[in-house]
Amino acid sequence: MKENLQELNQRHLAADFPVILGGAALTRAYVEQDLHEIYQGEVRYARDAFEGLRLMDALIAVKRGVPGATLPELKKRRHAKVEVEEVEEVNLGQIRSDVSVDNRVPAPPFWGDRIVKGIPFADYASWLDEDALFKGQWGLKAARTGGPSYEELVETEGRPRLRMWLDRLQTEGWLEAAVVYGYYPAASKGDDLLVYNQDGSERTRFTFPRQRRGRRLCLADFFRPEESGQKDVLGLQVVTMGNRISEAANELFAADAYRDYLELHGLSVQLAEALAEFWHARVRFELGFGDEDPQDVKDMFALKYRGARFSLGYGACPELEDRAKIAELLQPERIGVVLSEEFQLHPEQSTDAIVIHHPEAKYFNAR
Repeated sequence: MKENLQELNQRHLAADFPVILGGAALTRAYVEQDLHEIYQGEVRYARDAFEGLRLMDALIAVKRGVPGATLPELKKRRHAKVEVEEVEEVNLGQIRSDVSVDNRVPAPPFWGDRIVKGIPFADYASWLDEDALFKGQWGLKAARTGGPSYEELVETEGRPRLRMWLDRLQTEGWLEAAVVYGYYPAASKGDDLLVYNQDGSERTRFTFPRQRRGRRLCLADFFRPEESGQKDVLGLQVVTMGNRISEAANELFAADAYRDYLELHGLSVQLAEALAEFWHARVRFELGFGDEDPQDVKDMFALKYRGARFSLGYGACPELEDRAKIAELLQPERIGVVLSEEFQLHPEQSTDAIVIHHPEAKYFNAR
């Protein structure tokens, strides 16, 4: 991001192009303090799409000279910026973490892949995380002083709109939930995860980053080492809500129906996540430990179950290029999902994942 802003500066475009940034990898402090010091134009942070729209309105009003129009104040640094002396880290190479290697390896119900289409909405409806939808996608939040509370907003705005959209999704036939998933023999070798064919030959391999401090975790550590002579089980899945819901959202955007677009888009993204969680639960059942899942859905949303589902691009497996390896194994185009040249999934309402059964597997940042 820093390099992109510097490039805009060098091309003398900064004065004409305000920049709004957001996403899981950025913070308001970083954008409005550090990046603001670099960029020669306006740069602001938006927590979600709704805040982004408000910023766009403010930017346009200021540009048009609307009386009283102003941009929100930049987040001020609470503490003086301190230069930290860099200490050279000792290279410990591929020293394996302390993850246990004596856990039971489950027997998968089949080897290879399977396709499941036409999954009923009722199957994954309970996995829709309403808090993530209302807070993260729809931007519902209580005013700092006065006004309705978040709980009141959920009852008066959130759930009525959600019921309307869910009715419309099913009436219009926009839901095309589908999954392709599979189980593959695998083993680890240093930071590499080796994936095998049924005859024991290597089919592909993933190379994952390792933490440089702490437990020095690496995703490969959650699989049996190659030298053990045992084969472990790797789960892979790609889920999608299909292209119809994506097209419907795009039509709303083209018609300048921005609120409807943001609501439908946000809901479709969360439905894809709900489907992914539902199918991960199916995988745990097929591997024989689904009965260990907690009964309370809130505990499920808090990931208090055995194993973990790692999506490409996040802390433990940041290389999006690895999506091509998952695509080669699962061939998700059979359920209408394709990879772009930038390794993005299309339609957007789709997710892929590496599914790990190891009891110690939890999310971590490798860098």
